[in-house]
Amino acid sequence: MTPTPLRSILIVGGGTAGWMAAAALSTVLRGTVRIDLVESEAIGTVGVGEATIPPIQLFNQLLGIDEDTFLAATQGTYKLGIRFIDWHRQGTDYFHPFGQYGTRIDAAAFHQYWLRLQAHGLGGRLDDYSVTTIAAEAGRFARPERDPRSIRSQMTHAFHFDAGLYARFLRARAEGQGVVRHEGRIADVRLGPPDDRVASVVLDDGRELAADFFIDCSGFRGLLIEGALKTGYEDWSHWLPANRAVAMPCARVEAPTPYTRAQALEAGWRWRIPLQHRTGNGYVYCSEYISDDAAEARLRGLLDGAPGADPNFLRFTTGRRRKAWNRNVLALGLAAGFLEPLESTSIHLIQTGISRLLLNFPDTAFAQADIDTYNRLVQLEFERVRDFIVLHYHATERDDQPLWRHVRSMTIPETLQQKIDQFRSRGRIFRFEDELFQEASWIAVLLGQGVQPERHDPLADVIPLDQLQLRLDRLRAAIREGVAAMPTHEQALSGPARARPAA
Repeated sequence: MTPTPLRSILIVGGGTAGWMAAAALSTVLRGTVRIDLVESEAIGTVGVGEATIPPIQLFNQLLGIDEDTFLAATQGTYKLGIRFIDWHRQGTDYFHPFGQYGTRIDAAAFHQYWLRLQAHGLGGRLDDYSVTTIAAEAGRFARPERDPRSIRSQMTHAFHFDAGLYARFLRARAEGQGVVRHEGRIADVRLGPPDDRVASVVLDDGRELAADFFIDCSGFRGLLIEGALKTGYEDWSHWLPANRAVAMPCARVEAPTPYTRAQALEAGWRWRIPLQHRTGNGYVYCSEYISDDAAEARLRGLLDGAPGADPNFLRFTTGRRRKAWNRNVLALGLAAGFLEPLESTSIHLIQTGISRLLLNFPDTAFAQADIDTYNRLVQLEFERVRDFIVLHYHATERDDQPLWRHVRSMTIPETLQQKIDQFRSRGRIFRFEDELFQEASWIAVLLGQGVQPERHDPLADVIPLDQLQLRLDRLRAAIREGVAAMPTHEQALSGPARARPAA
C-alpha cells in the first residue's frame, strides 16, 4: 500500500519551541497539513532562553520576519558575543565574538600569523582584529554591509529578546497562517496501531485530539517522547554537574550592552542579558555545592537594578533524549534534551531540530531510515555543543572552590581532548562537518581559558616579519576607525526597532 501524506500535526506545548515549530511548519506547508497546538495557560514555561547566536537570522528569514519589527515586538537588543568573567582565573575576562578574526592573508589561518608576531612581542591582542569585539567594547553597532572593502562587512550579530514576547509574536504569525490553538491540560496519551505509536491525547475536559504526527514541546518532562514512549535519556551530569538555575529579571539601569555577560561564581555561573525594557539575570549552579536559598541570595546581591519579579527556580539534568524522534513523535526544545545556556544554544537547537525535520519530512509510513538519519544528526550536534560547553569548565586554573577543583580534574570526552591537544600543539582547529561553532569560537575560548599553543603553523613563516607586522598594524587601525564611525548600540535601536514601553 502506498503511504499517504500527513494530514495532521499536533504540537504539544507552546512556549518558544512550540510556537517556533508552529510558525515554521505553517509557513512551509502553506495549509496543506492541518496544524494544531495544545497548551495550558496554567502551566508556566521556562522562558529564560533570551540570548541567541547568528543563525537565528536564517530562521527569521524563512518566516519573512522584518528585523526591526521583530526587535520592537520582543524588546530585543543586538548581540555581538559573550563576555566571560572569572572563568580562567578570578579577576580575568575574555570575549567570545561572533564573526572572524582578521582577514585571509595567505595559506595559514589568520590567528597563526598573530601567534607568530606574539612570539616576537608584537601584534597586540587578538581581539584587536575582531570587528565585533571592538564594537562590543565600544558599545557600538551597525548592521553588516555587502561591500567587502568595508569593515562593516565583517559585522555578525544575533539578538537578545524576551522569550515570552517572542513566543507571543510567533503565535500571532502561526495563527494567522491557520494554526489552531487549544487551551487545556493533557490528562492522557493514547497509543494505537501500528507499532504502538501515539494516536491521540485526551485533555482534562474530555476532548480528544488525534493526529498523524506529534511534536513534543512539553518541556523537561517530555510528556510524549518519554512519558508515553519511554524513549530513555542520556545523562551528562558527570561532565556538566550544574543541575539547577534561578532566574530573576531586574530593572534596566544603563544603556544595554551589545553582548551577554557570563560570570563564573562559586558553584556555577551567572548570566546577564540586556533587553530594551529590563535586564535578564540568572544563576546556573550545582546543588551539591550551594543551596537554593544561598543561590537566590547570591543572585540578588549581583543585580544592578530593582528585582522585576519573584525568582523562578528550575531543576534539570544535562543530557539528551536517546532518540529525539521515536515512531511518530519528534521532541523539540527541553523535551529533546538540555544543555545549559552558557553559549546561548537553546533556541538554536530548536531551530536546527525544525530544519532537519523539514529535510526529512515524513509521510504516514514514517520511514525508519529518515528517522535514524535525523536522530544521528541531532546526537552529533548535541555532543559537539556539549564538548564546547565542557571546555569552559575544564580548561580553568581556578581551584578556589570544590566545583572548580572537580571540573578541572575530571575526565572529559575524547572528542574534546583531541581538540585541546591539537590546539596546544600548533594552534590548529579541526572541525567536524556541519559543526556549529566556527574556528574563531574555538580560538576565542581556548585562548581565553588559558590553552596556549606551543608553536605556530610553519606556513605562517612564509611572509617576512616586517611585512606581516605592517599588514596587521594597518588592519588594526582600520577596524578602530570603522568602529568609531558606527552609531552607539542605543542609537542603533532607535527608530523602527524601538519597542513601545512595556506594560
